[in-house]
Amino acid sequence: MPGTYIPSEYLPVAIIFLFAALIGLGALVAGLLVRPRRPYVQKLYPYESGNPPVGEPRYKFSVKFYIIAMLFVVFDVEAVFLYPWAVAYDKLGIFGFVEMMLFIFILLIGYIYVWKKGAFNWE
Repeated sequence: MPGTYIPSEYLPVAIIFLFAALIGLGALVAGLLVRPRRPYVQKLYPYESGNPPVGEPRYKFSVKFYIIAMLFVVFDVEAVFLYPWAVAYDKLGIFGFVEMMLFIFILLIGYIYVWKKGAFNWE
């Protein structure tokens, strides 16, 4: 009947997702039931990489950290676009090559701009 078709190919995937969720929830519940509960002051103390915390926890980070993070995301997206292009390179022809070179050129211009502005300096 039209409109009542449910693809049966997705049933094994749904079963695997359900099984994985049950294993994850089961592990959390088992840990909750079995683990020892002995809180004390030293255990509840904040821990940062083996060093005792110094100063206020609401430390203001420099804007440069966020700029570097955004640049990382931009160039990560570039890599995401380069991989499928490389896989389908022979099917795209010269048009695909020119388009990707234009894309890389625009990103290179942005990279040079950011470099000249000093965003990569940690001073």
